[in-house]
Amino acid sequence: MADTDKKSVAAEVREFLGTRRARITPEQAGLPLYGGNRRVPGLRREEVALLAGMSVDYYVRLERGNLSGASDSVLESLAHALQLDEAERTHLYDLARAATPRGRRPTATASRVRPTILRLLDSMTDVPAYVRNARFDILAANRLGRALYSPLFDSPLFERRGPANSARFLFLDPASKDFWVDWDKGADDSVAFLRTETGRAPHDRALTDLIGELTTRSEDFARRWARHDVKFHRSGVKNLHHPLVGDLALPYEAMELPSDPGLRLNFYTPEPDSPAREALGLLASWAGTGTVVPTAND
Repeated sequence: MADTDKKSVAAEVREFLGTRRARITPEQAGLPLYGGNRRVPGLRREEVALLAGMSVDYYVRLERGNLSGASDSVLESLAHALQLDEAERTHLYDLARAATPRGRRPTATASRVRPTILRLLDSMTDVPAYVRNARFDILAANRLGRALYSPLFDSPLFERRGPANSARFLFLDPASKDFWVDWDKGADDSVAFLRTETGRAPHDRALTDLIGELTTRSEDFARRWARHDVKFHRSGVKNLHHPLVGDLALPYEAMELPSDPGLRLNFYTPEPDSPAREALGLLASWAGTGTVVPTAND
């Protein structure tokens, strides 16, 4: 591992553990509180060490960014002490692998959507669907998916560059605040997912470039990035405001494609007879029928 990579991973570990420690109070950890003058907002390092069953010196070494060689039992103890959720625990393990010189590197992200997946998208005629990578590049979309995300695809951001990228749209195009009904939640979730991906693929140059661009050009992104929050993107409800059909509350699923590392199939399935279903019907009539629209080379 190059020295620059080591420093980058160590900094990520240091900030991640530090922010997780700062958010937990002694009361939340079940520790007695002695005295009223605490210089840290959350737990002290010695308190985390106590909760994790390790020496203070060893915990300090870990928080300084040296996760190299940490065993699974150590990582589990640390995750328990810091009350990490599933996404945070996975991120901790990813960082430990990245810090280990011979740690397993994740498989490179696929860059193309296979014909079988394009045909699957093509068959999904009554729901919006698209395939994206972990950097939020939309690589292919069915006709209804493209119609639903028309404000993104029509953004001036992508007139001279491609593919369309929902993170860039969120933070660099003011129109995104009209499209996302709850813009703050969408922004929080996008940044947390990108942070998760940096642990999984710390050597992804395109990901690093994207984060550098957004950090430099968007204060909203930079502020959220400094929180070191991580999150899985699997399912939920997305609230959008489409310029043609108005507000839409759309349940979604984000499914990983096992044969295509790093790619995810996203689709929206509103309840039958719901206002969202009716609105999608109107949108489908406007969009017409057609085949999958590859987006990576638009």
